[in-house]
Amino acid sequence: MWETLGTVRDLGRLQEIAVVLARYGFGDVVQRIGLAAALERAGRLLHRQQANEKPRMSPPERLRHALQDLGPTFVKLGQVLATRVDLLPTEWIRELGELQNAVPALPFETIRPQLVADLGAEPEAVFARIDTRALAAASLAQTHRAWLEDGTPVVLKVRRPGIREVVEADLRLLARLADIIQAQAPDLRRYRPTEVVAQFATSLRAELDFAAECRNAERIAANFAGHEEIAIPVVYWQWTSERLNVQGFMDGIPGRDLAAVDVLGLDRHALARTGAAIVLKMVLEDGLFHADPHPGNIFYLEDGGIGVIDFGMVGRVSERRRMQVAQLLYGLVDQDAEAVTDILLEWTDGESGVDEGRLQVEVGSLIDQYRGLPLKELRIPLMLADVAGLLRRHALTLPPDLALMIKAFLTLEGLGRQLDPDFDMATEARPFLRRAMLERWSPRILARRGRRTVSGALDLLGDLPRDLRRMMQAARHGRLRGQIEITSLKAFGDQLNSAANRLTIGVITAALIIGSSIVMNSVGGVPNRWLMAIGVLGFVGAAVTGIWIVLSIWRSGRHR
Repeated sequence: MWETLGTVRDLGRLQEIAVVLARYGFGDVVQRIGLAAALERAGRLLHRQQANEKPRMSPPERLRHALQDLGPTFVKLGQVLATRVDLLPTEWIRELGELQNAVPALPFETIRPQLVADLGAEPEAVFARIDTRALAAASLAQTHRAWLEDGTPVVLKVRRPGIREVVEADLRLLARLADIIQAQAPDLRRYRPTEVVAQFATSLRAELDFAAECRNAERIAANFAGHEEIAIPVVYWQWTSERLNVQGFMDGIPGRDLAAVDVLGLDRHALARTGAAIVLKMVLEDGLFHADPHPGNIFYLEDGGIGVIDFGMVGRVSERRRMQVAQLLYGLVDQDAEAVTDILLEWTDGESGVDEGRLQVEVGSLIDQYRGLPLKELRIPLMLADVAGLLRRHALTLPPDLALMIKAFLTLEGLGRQLDPDFDMATEARPFLRRAMLERWSPRILARRGRRTVSGALDLLGDLPRDLRRMMQAARHGRLRGQIEITSLKAFGDQLNSAANRLTIGVITAALIIGSSIVMNSVGGVPNRWLMAIGVLGFVGAAVTGIWIVLSIWRSGRHR
């Protein structure tokens, strides 16, 4: 599959990927997917290196360092992998969560031409003042502080020039790499490389669109209208585009600076409760949530509120899914094993190989671990992580929206316990879960379901005469067909068909042997090369068909 390598740049990038993977001890993966051989055929020498630079690093640490060395696209891939608690164990999730995409800022003069194109004028003509020193820099963008004519402080988030082309090239290579891993590395298939890369590509392309990020921010701000506990920057749309967004400056204490929280005299316990209430409302009530609430995106405000920035990665949860999440969490908190099992089976519907009996037993064992614990000792994110681990053992996966949600809960509890070691998320979640469960039977929701049901029934009734007419016309013209397929009977029929084929070939083989013998003996001592040739051909044909029968029987025995 590597034979279709395109440009010289692709070859160079693939060589770089292979070298970095080998350096950190993943040379066996490079060999198994055929990347080393393909590069050598293309005339590229692969310098195989051992992971001896840091021999004490664990495999998760080695992967994190490899992704860090491969640059922004792969750092973002690691951050997406850190959300897939259903695919990777906790230690891998924790390590990948440490990936940072901070990189040196570009000189302001380098980004100026793009900034002028997006603003339609020189920055100094648009803003009263602009700080040419970067406020922060990451792999996709860098930010600069500026002030409007009325003195309002704003932040300009500028996409790095040329970064989209770099990302698209890496995404093409990653898609090809995922296809090859899926085809040639059976033991890595359980990590679903093609699915992960597809999710990653969608997420990364969305992050590259800064206007979409601002739309996400405004939607979440609208959901919190009237809530004083959360602050979301105002968007200045007159200067915002795909490559640039201009938002209000968030003046607060960065989420990592807990010492400043104490200096300002803020109540840590109250901040933890406020943060929990914000995320729980997003997930369980609004269905649109910040999917990356790490400390760099959180600010603590003087009035005890919380400021949130960077809505490039958001999760969406449908109304039906919110009800399922509420049922699952309520089942975990109330230790209802049957409710949890029902939800998991519904989430894994359609996946083959689900041993429902074993799954129910393991869910019951998981719930029993928490039976009798006080509510404040229940750690919902860890319970959700245990559920994800259970699904991993059954080779099942969560839908991407749920994986993002669990990751958000894990991050949230980590922040809460940093602020307050006694932070009790189960207690904070219970009122939201109760409201979500009650809302399921609220008149508004029941009326909406009723409208959908009635509308669907009316559509069905409206189409019924036409469908019946078409069915009658098909029957009248002899085109109506019925098909019933029973898997066990189909397998039995296939076996009968295979046995009949072998029997037929066996009869033909016997006929060839007998016929060839008669032809050979009919010469009667008089040499006749044509009859001899026909006899020899008959014996050769009999030998070939005999070998085919033996191989067919041997293969079918192996498959069984």
